[in-house]
Amino acid sequence: MGGMGVGSISRCYDTRTCESFKTPWNLLPMSTKKANENPAPGPGGLTHFDEAGQAHMVDVGAKSETHRVAVASGTIRMKPETLAIVQSGTAKKGDVLGVARIAAIMAAKRTSDLIPLCHPLALTRVAVDFEIDAQQSSVTCTAQVETFGKTGVEMEALTAVQVGLLTVYDMCKAVDRGMVITNVRVLEKHGGKSGYWAA
Repeated sequence: MGGMGVGSISRCYDTRTCESFKTPWNLLPMSTKKANENPAPGPGGLTHFDEAGQAHMVDVGAKSETHRVAVASGTIRMKPETLAIVQSGTAKKGDVLGVARIAAIMAAKRTSDLIPLCHPLALTRVAVDFEIDAQQSSVTCTAQVETFGKTGVEMEALTAVQVGLLTVYDMCKAVDRGMVITNVRVLEKHGGKSGYWAA
């Protein structure tokens, strides 16, 4: 292997022992754009597509780190007798809202594993609350997610709400398969270049 040229690529994958290891097989060329250049958005102004319409992860390297907050909510409607079970904590699988709260928090932390083009974020806070509406026979989940970073946390808040409500469904489906998850949306966001936004 010592006879290989300087620019060669060998099949040795251990950089500690293989002198001829120069370039990984699948290394793509580095972007020629400067750090402060924003790539042109794709069709329709969608930032997750490049000019050629190819999906890509948005480059946030040049963005400022700011305190970012997002609040999202959603509701699950069910039969009154199902809601009574949720309120009393007598579901076969245990404390429905307690388990759903933990599931929502875990989901917020794993959002980038579920949504392909989301950036992995170091979240600083995830707060999840459930509100029971006896008149509407429903439970509303609200999630507030925070970080200090270069991109927002709207997707983390939405994911927390969706998984929290799905967990409620899973824990109660034995008695009510007709539950409906509805009105999942971002209520507000703070931070970043766009600042404050509210629905």
